Amino acid sequence: MADSSSIHSILARGVVIPAHPLAVNAARKLDERRQAALTRYYCDSGVGGIAVGVHTTQFQIHEPSVGLLEPVLRIAAAEIRKFETNKSARLLKIAGICGLTEQAIKEAVLARDTGYDLGLLSLSAFPQATEEALLAHCRRIGEEIPLFGFYLQPAAGGRILSYRFWREFCDLDAVAAIKIAPFNRYQTLDVLRAVAGSGRSGEIALYSGNDDNIVADLITPFRFGEKTLEFAGGLLGQWAVWTSRAVELLKSIHLYKAGAKADPREILSGAAALTDANAAIFDVQNRFAGCIAGIQEVLRREGLLEGRWCLDEKEDLSPGQLEEIDRIWASYPQLRDDDFVRENLDRWLK
Repeated sequence: MADSSSIHSILARGVVIPAHPLAVNAARKLDERRQAALTRYYCDSGVGGIAVGVHTTQFQIHEPSVGLLEPVLRIAAAEIRKFETNKSARLLKIAGICGLTEQAIKEAVLARDTGYDLGLLSLSAFPQATEEALLAHCRRIGEEIPLFGFYLQPAAGGRILSYRFWREFCDLDAVAAIKIAPFNRYQTLDVLRAVAGSGRSGEIALYSGNDDNIVADLITPFRFGEKTLEFAGGLLGQWAVWTSRAVELLKSIHLYKAGAKADPREILSGAAALTDANAAIFDVQNRFAGCIAGIQEVLRREGLLEGRWCLDEKEDLSPGQLEEIDRIWASYPQLRDDDFVRENLDRWLK
C-alpha cells in the first residue's frame, strides 16, 4: 500500500482513473485472461489509478454467492504491481466497498490486505438510514482503509445526500478524496461547498464522476467567497473505454489551465461530443438500464472483450441502444483509441 503522502501526491496531481469493467465469457464466468488484459490496457494508457469492484465492475461480484470480489481484486492488483515494477511507476489501487457495516468492514480489510490504497465507499445499502448512521458507517470503515467518498446518482443505486452530510463527512480524518457523481449540478455544488467550508480543500482531492459533464467539471474554477476549488481529475465509467484518449484529454486540460492557448469554443465542442457519446454508451434514454452492457459493447468492438455478456443474463443493451452506439461510433472517431488498442492487443492478451 502506498503511504499517505504518496496517495495525496498522486490524487492532487490530477489523474485519469477508469472504473474497471468485468470480463466474463459466454457462460458468464470470469474470463481471467481478458480481465488481466483490461488492466494492462489501462496501465499502458497512462492512467494514474484504477478503481476495481465498483459499479462498472458489476456490483453483483460483492455477493458472497457469486464469489468474485477477491479474485477480481487480486487480478488487477497483480497486474498493476507488474506494471509498477517494469515502469518504475506508481498507480493508485482503489477498491469499491459495498454493503452494510459488517460486510463493508470485511471488504475494506480484504482490499487493504490485497494492497489497495483507498476504498471507494458506496452507501447504496442504506437507502433509508439517517445521515448520522451513514456517517457512523463511514467513520468505521475509515478505520480500516483511507476513504474515497462517493456521491452516486440515484439511477445507479445511490441516494440524495445533503450539504450537511458532506460537510461532516469532510471532517473524517480518513477522507482522502471524493468522487462527485450525482449527475446533477445542484448536488455537485453541495459537495464542493462542503469541501470549501471544511477548510480541508488542500487535503481532499476532488474527482469528477459526472460522466455527463466531464470537461466542464475539469475546467471550471468553483469560487465560494475567497476559496476556489477545482476538480483534479476523474474517476469515471466513461473512461473505462477510449482510455488513452481520456489521458490525452486530461493532459490538454491541465495545459490549458496552466495558460496554454486554446479556443474555448473548440473545448466546448469537444465536451458536447463526449457527452453525446456518453449518452449512447450509458443508455440515458432508458435511465441507464444498459450502462454496463454499453461499456462492454465498446470494449468488445475494440477486441478487448470477447462479448458484452454480463453476470445477469437479463442485463444487456436496451432497445435502440445498439443503433445509438453505431451513431456515435461513426460521428466521433476522434474520441476512440482503436489504433492504440490494435497495436497492443496481442501483447495484452498473452
